[in-house]
Amino acid sequence: MKNEVNRAFMAKKKIFIYTLAALTLMACGKSKETATQEEERVEQVRTTVLQPREIEREISVSTNLQGYITQNVAPSLTGKIEHIYREVGDRVSAGSDLVRMDQTQYKTTKISMANLTIEKNRIEMLLKTGSATQQQYDQITTQYNSTKEQLEFLETNTYVKAPFAGVISAKNYEDGELYGGQPILVLTQLDRLKALVAIPETYFPLFKAGMKLTLATEIYPGQTFPATVEVVYPTIDPSSHTFQCKIVIPNSRNLLRPGMYVTTTIGLGKANALIIPYQAVEKLVGANDRYVFVVEDGRAKRVAVTLGQRFDQDIEIIAPEIVPGVEVVTTGQHKLVDGVKVNVVK
Repeated sequence: MKNEVNRAFMAKKKIFIYTLAALTLMACGKSKETATQEEERVEQVRTTVLQPREIEREISVSTNLQGYITQNVAPSLTGKIEHIYREVGDRVSAGSDLVRMDQTQYKTTKISMANLTIEKNRIEMLLKTGSATQQQYDQITTQYNSTKEQLEFLETNTYVKAPFAGVISAKNYEDGELYGGQPILVLTQLDRLKALVAIPETYFPLFKAGMKLTLATEIYPGQTFPATVEVVYPTIDPSSHTFQCKIVIPNSRNLLRPGMYVTTTIGLGKANALIIPYQAVEKLVGANDRYVFVVEDGRAKRVAVTLGQRFDQDIEIIAPEIVPGVEVVTTGQHKLVDGVKVNVVK
């Protein structure tokens, strides 16, 4: 009886082992089959073959206006402000009185200068008659020149005048207050304005000083204002991949003001460009980098691109690998990864 039980147990054990082995083989088979299917995954896409297209090259940028010259009225003397001649909004001409500081030091130095002038003339006469030495004359001359220089400095910084025509755009003190580090007034030129615009590095070879352009602002609908590129900055910002241009804007009618938001469209002539639908361009998550997928040997290849000019639903793309004849994916790119096999649907 015991032998029969053992034989039954061993038979069941063999059946369990055979079943486990069969299941393991089936699982391995399915894994291999799944891996094969994954390797052979094929995505359905639509593409376009790039061909050059002639365009009118232009870019639109926006910026804020600035006074061509803005200068802080800040004398090189500390002390009491006797009188401020101007208020915010006052227009001034070059050489107009702006501020009068405490005159005590200036008047004292002016008296010293008058005395030194008399003494210098006296020593000069004595030198001619031999009653004074050259050393005495040199000493009085040195003292005279030093005092004259000091008097000129005090005059400039006691009676402060406008260095150019403009408008008072800020006032930080009142008469009788003690002048510290903050400028007393701010003078801004209005009849000529400037602006700095950031241009994508792609267009660097096309920008030259002297280029003409026009500005527009929503404040004056339908009006444009002429401007000129005055300086093209020689370096590229590595973080934004842009370079700066300084433009100058005549403003004789005083319609424009510093701080105004303006836009400009800059024409750069005709050019051949490679254009694709804007929706074909993908954006890297968490960054501003753009890329497209091209088809090479039946597989998708991701290519980083720089965006150029926009044309409604189309966009110019620029990259060393993007050349005429390249096949770019325009539909189905959202599910692609680099290297996946694709089937181009006509």
